[in-house]
Amino acid sequence: MIVKHYLDVDEEETGFEGVGIRWLVTPKLGAKNFAMRYFTMKAGSEIPIHSHDWEHEIFIMKGEGVITNGEEEHHVKPGNFLYVPPNEPHGYRAITDFEFLCLIPAKKEAIPEDKW
Repeated sequence: MIVKHYLDVDEEETGFEGVGIRWLVTPKLGAKNFAMRYFTMKAGSEIPIHSHDWEHEIFIMKGEGVITNGEEEHHVKPGNFLYVPPNEPHGYRAITDFEFLCLIPAKKEAIPEDKW
């Protein structure tokens, strides 16, 4: 068993201004099925609409944001959870400073090499 605090994991850049990521649970720790990530977004920052061939499970921890699939928008806040099916377009916009957990399958194409 591994027990840590999320702040003990270094926050990394994502390539999107104002957006950070902490890779909490990865195959490097022994996870075989899922990876758990913690995203932080500064107010006004965005992750543009994109898609992948894997699903996402998201739980909003702090702040408020907008999640879109390009056709509809959902205003989300702490306690909301989302399921994004494989290949569904999705994008994020932070209204306030915004933080969420995001789980994805432990697949080579979904996780950076240094997390294996």
